[in-house]
Amino acid sequence: MFEGARVLVAGGTGLIGIPLVRKLVEKNAHVSVVSMDDPKYAQRIFGSNVTFSRLDLTTEANCRDAVAGNEIVCNLVGIKGSVGIGQTKVASYLVPMLRFQTNLMEAAFKENVSRFVFIGSICSYPQGELHEEEHMWNGMPKQNDRIPGIAKRVGDLQAEAYFLEYGWDAVRILRPANVYGPYDDFNPATAQVIPALISRILSGQNPLKVWGDGTARRDFIYSEDVAEWILEAIIKAPPCVPINLGSGAAVSIYDLVELLKKIINPCLQIEWDLSMPAGDPCRQLSIERAKTLIGYKTITPLEIGLRKTLDWLKSSENIMKLK
Repeated sequence: MFEGARVLVAGGTGLIGIPLVRKLVEKNAHVSVVSMDDPKYAQRIFGSNVTFSRLDLTTEANCRDAVAGNEIVCNLVGIKGSVGIGQTKVASYLVPMLRFQTNLMEAAFKENVSRFVFIGSICSYPQGELHEEEHMWNGMPKQNDRIPGIAKRVGDLQAEAYFLEYGWDAVRILRPANVYGPYDDFNPATAQVIPALISRILSGQNPLKVWGDGTARRDFIYSEDVAEWILEAIIKAPPCVPINLGSGAAVSIYDLVELLKKIINPCLQIEWDLSMPAGDPCRQLSIERAKTLIGYKTITPLEIGLRKTLDWLKSSENIMKLK
């Protein structure tokens, strides 16, 4: 399906986008990448293997220009952030997120692309122990994720609306767990839990202060695994049927910190800050639908993924400085 196909990866210089673009290039697709990163950064990562454009996708005209001529469009554009984004940066997240996800899907609809990948989020689910896809509408997302979570829900509804009214069956909806890996945001002020912890440990913080008591549990998935299953979903998934992509298990923050301690610095001292929020008690995705519909199985165990991420981080300083 990908041999010779014209594929647009919006947000292709990001955490999931980079491994996805590389896999598409390996399959001899003609790949275009659009993001707001520096063209020198894209050139350093991809060389001449892809066509790169620096475009603001919050405008409809730019989305039409980006989509034109492509058969497959993957929307990986996102605004990532730590727990605080859901409380302090909600307008900065909500407005551009709605603009670029709505405009990009609208452009793909008008261009009648054959496949459109929409990436949802685990943060859209209401609070619960195990999130099955049909549970999305059983309540509001937790307060600190309420607005970011609802923004992603709107994308699901937009896809369903096109399908119901016009029969446009291109959209595949995937909802990854907490994604980590190379090319993540490692700025402790804005990063999510794994890259933030890695960065702080590598910077020499000792003792390491961690929010909460360590009992909160999270579902983590390695970025290259997400990219692999996006390709499988493009081929096998039915239209407008949301599919979770997770590890099949949830690890406590305590165990995560201990694993990072083992890998990076066995002498690290840990201090738990009980005065700070830790988020939902548990966020884990059911992967039963993914197994049934696309033959899903987990690929990279957490420890191996963490070691790969660390190996990349230690050898990537020059690349990250260009971003």
